[in-house]
Amino acid sequence: MINKTGKYCFTHTSGGAIFLFNLQNATGSEVLITNYGAIITSIKIKQTDGTVNDIVLGFDKPEEYVAEDYLRDYPWFGCAVGRHANRIKNAEFELNGKKYHLTKNSRYDQLHGGDGGFDRRVWEFAGQGTTPQPWLSLTYKSPDSEEGFPGNLVVTIRFEWSDENELSYEYTATCDEPTVVNLTHHDYFNLNNGTGTIEDHEIKIYASRMLEQDENLVATGSLTPVTNTVYDFREFTRLGDRLTKIEDTIAIGYDKSFVVDNIGTQLVAEARSSQSGLTLQVYTTEPIVHFYSGKWIPVVKGKNGTTYGPLSGFCLETHGYPNAVNIPGFPTTILKPGETYRHKTVYKIIS
Repeated sequence: MINKTGKYCFTHTSGGAIFLFNLQNATGSEVLITNYGAIITSIKIKQTDGTVNDIVLGFDKPEEYVAEDYLRDYPWFGCAVGRHANRIKNAEFELNGKKYHLTKNSRYDQLHGGDGGFDRRVWEFAGQGTTPQPWLSLTYKSPDSEEGFPGNLVVTIRFEWSDENELSYEYTATCDEPTVVNLTHHDYFNLNNGTGTIEDHEIKIYASRMLEQDENLVATGSLTPVTNTVYDFREFTRLGDRLTKIEDTIAIGYDKSFVVDNIGTQLVAEARSSQSGLTLQVYTTEPIVHFYSGKWIPVVKGKNGTTYGPLSGFCLETHGYPNAVNIPGFPTTILKPGETYRHKTVYKIIS
């Protein structure tokens, strides 16, 4: 059952109270969520032998997500991302004849909504319940011109946690003037209780095409086939066997957007670990799965004193086409007044 009030943790410098909420299903598995950044701090899977496996990276206390050392080499652990996931080239775009200049936080570009994106905001408690399964809703009201984006935007995420260990994220958003919206969640998974590297994990992505990227990892508008490349994950592939074969990235690792073959809450990606016996399945309504193997995770103390670093976890981020507002041929990420942005992603854990 969900804790109806959440546990008070601290007061943010903005004045907002930060709480930690617990969604527990009938198997005893639980998900912990804080309203700071709408962060998933833990996904604890109770396995058949009674052991508990926490499969996402993060910290023991919500206060640690605002620590200066963590924010200095910021990896976006477990947070909501908006207004626009991934990179927008030159941190600018034109909409209805007007050019908008965004905050830059990735060299010349904007990444994940800027330094003051949804991941660093205090979200409002918007509701909770236990029927048909434990759920929690959080809302954030993004003001006009925040990080350079036009219009007031109201975003709600509804988290649901089923007895089948399915964690669903349902996003909705409305605006009062045309803007761009492309939301995701930046959970880092490690199916071995968050310890060691992910090199022994096997990955499968249901995508025969990927997005071409420039030297700053910004989508150019071209799509390329994955056939005969190190980006072909259409069959389960041990990650460690591929990492040393990558030649076109700055550091060893994956940071690539894949165009899924099927859209409509379909199975788009899987990961599994022979060590834990767990399999992660990803379902989404979105056309893109961005696979990030955690090559830039800083060395930092995480939950239970575990030291994280490069390759400690991976992300399978589901969202719309990145940089679409600057690429006429891409499906639009523009939201207009009177419209509702909708996006659903489900992470299912099988033991």
